[in-house]
Amino acid sequence: MSMSPAYLCPTEGVSVPWGVRAPRVSYPTGPAPSVPPFPGRHCRCVPAMLRALSRCRPGSVPVPVPVLPLGPGPGPGLGHGPCPGLCPGWSPRVVPARGRKSRHDPPAKSKAGRLKLPPPVDPEELLVVLERYRQHRLVLGALRAEFRAEVLQKKREERLGGENSAELLEEHRRLMAWNDEENARQRARREERLRKEAEEEKRRKLEVAEKQARKMEAFMKEKEQEVLQLQEEAKSFITPENLDARIEECLDNPRNYNFAIDKDGRVVKRTVLS
Repeated sequence: MSMSPAYLCPTEGVSVPWGVRAPRVSYPTGPAPSVPPFPGRHCRCVPAMLRALSRCRPGSVPVPVPVLPLGPGPGPGLGHGPCPGLCPGWSPRVVPARGRKSRHDPPAKSKAGRLKLPPPVDPEELLVVLERYRQHRLVLGALRAEFRAEVLQKKREERLGGENSAELLEEHRRLMAWNDEENARQRARREERLRKEAEEEKRRKLEVAEKQARKMEAFMKEKEQEVLQLQEEAKSFITPENLDARIEECLDNPRNYNFAIDKDGRVVKRTVLS
């Protein structure tokens, strides 16, 4: 089976086999410019080649490109688009702009139900990182303090080594003497305060010891009274030795505890022993 040759569609730039109608394109109305016919069977690809070459130019093509109709249509004419002579619907001078959403636009359908959650944090890793940051800050603080002290020392030495070094030395000596006197005065006050605090602590401990001794003495007296009372009560206890005598005494002196009393505690009624 032999394949029929194909030609390049001048309107869309695609290969279309012979005998198939190309897609219809709306052409601009008006009389077409007169161009000499292209002899030969393969003259149909020339307009498409010219149109492809025109895309490489920054502007429109000064020479109109004829479009030969392949079927019933309005007739030959120029290619449609922003610039005549270029590909349909495209121009190198038209810069495409990407639209941006404003803050009032609704979210996209694919992001409507999305919930933005913070990334998960490992507690153990967080503790390690916080501890390392703390150590880092401590080290940096110590270094800054050391460097600051060094800079201040250098400034002090430069100031002392200037023109008025004698006056500064005299002032420094005077301030150091005043500092020594103040330190001696504060030392005496501190020693006096510590001595008073020691005496107060000693007195407080002595009072606590005396209070504990009095409390222990009262406790011992209370326990002695309980022991004496228990010894007195033990004389009337029933023991195996006096068990028979106590039984005989109870039988000889019967007592009736089944009685009624009034509001004043007097016995008003007593039952008779059987």
